[in-house]
Amino acid sequence: MPKRVLTGQIVSDKGDKTVVVNVERKVKHPLYGKIIRRSKKYHAHDEANEYKAGETVRIEETAPISKLKTWKVIERVNTHATPERADIA
Repeated sequence: MPKRVLTGQIVSDKGDKTVVVNVERKVKHPLYGKIIRRSKKYHAHDEANEYKAGETVRIEETAPISKLKTWKVIERVNTHATPERADIA
């Protein structure tokens, strides 16, 4: 069975070897049909303390590391990878 992978933004890097990642998803309201945002925070393992608050990262489910940590950070998502437009000058 493949491990779950989620993408979210780091909201806290205060813990030692731990970051808190806010994962946001959009769901359709069951009755009214409006698209609403739902978010959940996950504690993820960051072995080298290399990730900082505000960064967008990808996390992967793992075996439990501690009481709250069952995820680990696998990579930083480059959100600024959009190519420069030459026609805007």
